Amino acid sequence: MPSLARKPRATIVTVSLAQIEYFVAVAEEGHVGRAARKLHIAQPAVSRQIRKLEDELRVPLFRRTPRGMRLSEAGAIFLGHARDILGGVRAARKAVGDA
Repeated sequence: MPSLARKPRATIVTVSLAQIEYFVAVAEEGHVGRAARKLHIAQPAVSRQIRKLEDELRVPLFRRTPRGMRLSEAGAIFLGHARDILGGVRAARKAVGDA
């Protein structure tokens, strides 16, 4: 007879492309304010989205210092994936545009 116990469900992480883009900009700039200027977005919005991304992933991506933001170990790992994701989106847009 099959067990009636519920199996744990996979957790779906809802991460936006904007959050990934903001994360890469902060990682490259090392500072939320400079990243916000580069993105033409208000600094509080960038900070809020980085925190939301960290909450979604359940891991700190940056070490906050008085002089800016430095990638944590998890952040350094995520950075490569984030760049791959953004590159894949650019390639998809190009492919669709060329069709």
